[in-house]
Amino acid sequence: MLADTRYFSADNVKTCSEQRIEPLIAMGRDSHNLPLAERLAQDAPAPENDDPLVNMAWSLKTKEGKARYAKRKSTVKAVFGIIKHVLGFRQFSLRGLDTVKGEWKLVSIAFNLKRMHVLAVG
Repeated sequence: MLADTRYFSADNVKTCSEQRIEPLIAMGRDSHNLPLAERLAQDAPAPENDDPLVNMAWSLKTKEGKARYAKRKSTVKAVFGIIKHVLGFRQFSLRGLDTVKGEWKLVSIAFNLKRMHVLAVG
């Protein structure tokens, strides 16, 4: 589970661990533009501790943990804006979960085809 600082608490980390969910929750602000020696340094060895908070803090400092946490920055809002504004899809026409799922799949296919066309044409 990826989350930013406002969701950090020892209770949240413990609850995630109890549910067998690996939390990656920022514990505070990290400094950017680290010196080259720090960026290229090997990861510290894993702690020999069963405390989920200590393990999460270690995981966030590893190269793999940083790469996984960076995925949190991906933006999905633009896709919904395009679907609403460009495709004009603002509400579902059908009722029932199964039919709405089918309608959403059609909208998603339309968006993906439009996107592929734009990428192919240039």
